[in-house]
Amino acid sequence: MTEAVLETKESAVTKLAGLAQRETNGEPDWLLDLRSKALTQFQVKGLPDRKAEAWRDTDLGRLKAMDFQSSARESDFGDFGEVERLSFASLDCPRLVFVNGRFSAELSSDAGSLDGVTLGRLVKQANANGSVRANLGGHCKWQENAFAALNLAMFEDGAWIEVDQGIEVEKPIQIVFANLSNVENGPFVVSPRVLVVAGESSRVCIVESHLGSGEGDYFSNAVTEIVTGDNARVDHYKVQLETESAVHISSLESSQQRDSNLRTTVLTLGGGLVRNEINASLAGEGGWSELNGLYLVEGDHHVDNFTRIGHEKPHCDSREVYRGVLTDSARAVFRGRIVVSEGALQTDSKQTNNNLLLSDRALVNTKPQLEIYADDVKCTHGATVGQLDDDAIFYLQARGISKEDARAMLIYAFAGEVVSGVGVKRLREELDSHLLEWLSKSA
Repeated sequence: MTEAVLETKESAVTKLAGLAQRETNGEPDWLLDLRSKALTQFQVKGLPDRKAEAWRDTDLGRLKAMDFQSSARESDFGDFGEVERLSFASLDCPRLVFVNGRFSAELSSDAGSLDGVTLGRLVKQANANGSVRANLGGHCKWQENAFAALNLAMFEDGAWIEVDQGIEVEKPIQIVFANLSNVENGPFVVSPRVLVVAGESSRVCIVESHLGSGEGDYFSNAVTEIVTGDNARVDHYKVQLETESAVHISSLESSQQRDSNLRTTVLTLGGGLVRNEINASLAGEGGWSELNGLYLVEGDHHVDNFTRIGHEKPHCDSREVYRGVLTDSARAVFRGRIVVSEGALQTDSKQTNNNLLLSDRALVNTKPQLEIYADDVKCTHGATVGQLDDDAIFYLQARGISKEDARAMLIYAFAGEVVSGVGVKRLREELDSHLLEWLSKSA
C-alpha cells in the first residue's frame, strides 16, 4: 500500500472517529459504555480494503477521500418539506421520519393507536426500556464489522419497534431516513439505526426507506437489527434511493427463533457507492428465511450485495433470489453464502443470482457459496450473467412490437418478478412506476 493511500485511510478513520465524539445527552451508562467499546473497535479495525476477501471487488476510495465536516445538523439543510416530494415517503401507514439523522415530529405520524406495539425513538427508549438494552448491539457483529461498530458509536437517533406476543399489526410501519444535502456545507455523515423485536406469534411488516436529495456528498452508514420470537413473522422491505453523490453502507442482522418467518426484500435504486450486507441467523428449529433483492445500476455507480444465511438448527428452510439490471459503465457485486452448521439436519436452501447487462461496458462479479457441515440436507445455488435474448426480441418484433418496446418489455419482466412479490400494494405500485421510468431512460 502506498504512503498516499495509507494517509487517506488513516485520515478517514481519524475524522470519522472524531465525529463520533459528542455530547452524551443524558444517555444511560450501559449505552455510553457500549458506544465507547464500539468506537475503540472501529479505530482498531479501521476501514476495510480490497485485501479483505469480503471487499475484494469493492473499492472504498470514494469514501476514504471524503473531507467530512460534521454529522448532519437540522439547521444546515433548510426545507424539510422536500422529504414529502421524495418517492416512497408517503405510504398510508404509521411512520417515523428522520431527516439528516434527526427525528422529525412534523413529518412523522401519530402511532399511539397501535395496540400492543411500541413505536418510538431508539435513544429515548434506551433510558426506560429493558428490551432495548437486551437487544441493541447484541445481534449486529460490531466486533467484526467496522461499519457496524462505527454506527453503534455514532448514531444519534433511530427507530425502535417492539410487537407484543400474539399481536398482528394490520398496516405496515414505515421508517423514513431522508438525507438532504448541498455542496456548500461539505460532506456529512448520518448513522440510521433500526431495532425490531417481534414477540412470540406476532406479525408485522416494516418498510424502511433511505432517500436522498441534493448534490452534496454524504455518507449514510445504516444498521438494522431484527429479532423474531417463536412463531413470529416479519416482512421487511428496504428501499434505497440515495443520490449519485452518496455512499450508502448498511448491515441488516436478524436472529430467528423456533418456527419463525422472516422475509426481507432489498430494493437498490440509487446511490454512487452502495454496499448492502445481510446476516440472517436461523437460530431455532423450523425457521424460514427469505431474502430477495433487486438492484438497478446506471452511470458509473457501484452496488455490492453481500449476504449470509446461517442454518444453525434442524428443519430450517431458506430461499434467496437477487436480480440486477446494469447499464452504462455500472458495476455490481453479489456474494451470497449459505452456511449449514453441524447438526442442522434436513436443511432446505436455494439461492439464485441473475444479472442482465444492457451495455458492453457494464460488469458484474457474482460468487454464490455453500458451506455444508451436516448430512441429510438439500442445498442448491446458481448465478447467471447475460444480455437480452435476440431471439425473444425478434419474436416480439414479428408480432408488431417495436424493438425499443420489446427490449423494455423483456427488462420489465426480468426485474418485475422481484417487484411483484412486494406485499404492500401502495409500495408495489410506486416501485412499478419507478421501474417503468428507469426503463424509459435505460432500455
